[in-house]
Amino acid sequence: MAGQGSPIHIRTATLADEDAVLALLEELFEPPGRRARGYTLERGREGFRYAVEHPAADVLLAVEGAQVLGLATVYRDYFSIRDGWRCWLQDLVVARRRRSEGIGKALLDAATEWARGNGCTHLDLSSGSGRKDAHRFYVREGMTQSYTFRRQID
Repeated sequence: MAGQGSPIHIRTATLADEDAVLALLEELFEPPGRRARGYTLERGREGFRYAVEHPAADVLLAVEGAQVLGLATVYRDYFSIRDGWRCWLQDLVVARRRRSEGIGKALLDAATEWARGNGCTHLDLSSGSGRKDAHRFYVREGMTQSYTFRRQID
């Protein structure tokens, strides 16, 4: 993988990674993205701790030395009559300054392996309609495109 220093590797997050993860997550809120309705730093902390501590979830990190360059959050979330267990990839972000170096692909591949290792038959995600670069990336990496609809509940 192309890089600027030591080799990049993927590992699961620990509670000690909380601040780095939440700082990187802020990049998802930049255009063409937006801050999730009701998102607060405390909700981010709660979600991070859940993903790290829950046996059916993880935060996968792309790291170079001690620096977190990217992350993917994965959840084994439900069993479908049709498909079996689904893995939901909720967040995938690479630090802006390190995009197009293969880090996103490494995280997507790691998420796929995590799903396989957790008995999932497929990996799903949603992506905002304005994220055209992300959509091209997902299709290039072998994902099929469909629609996800959402109803916001206050």
